[in-house]
Amino acid sequence: QVQLVESGGGLVQPGGSLRLSCVASGFTFSMFAMSWYRQTPGKERELVAAITNAGVTTNYVDSEKGRFTISRDNDKNTVYLQMNSLKPEDTAVYYCKASRTRYDIHYWGKGTLVTVSS
Repeated sequence: QVQLVESGGGLVQPGGSLRLSCVASGFTFSMFAMSWYRQTPGKERELVAAITNAGVTTNYVDSEKGRFTISRDNDKNTVYLQMNSLKPEDTAVYYCKASRTRYDIHYWGKGTLVTVSS
């Protein structure tokens, strides 16, 4: 059974940091690219950052370049999103996604809520 379980969300003050984790099971994690998305009510899900199975990373949102870092540990079947200098506009549900685009295989987690507020 394929599972992606996110954790690490919560309430944080502006300027604070959080580290999100996503633990994968039920598939060969090292063969999949991983990514983090976020979504706020009424808006489309937004791609935040991605990492290939080889560890090449890309950040997609200008506002978080330099503040967010994606990484992975294939031994632990886990992908991380380190978020620093958080802003209220970073408030969203954050989802992880596993992709093997060549075979059109995509798995989603259920999300973890991040709230940035004083």
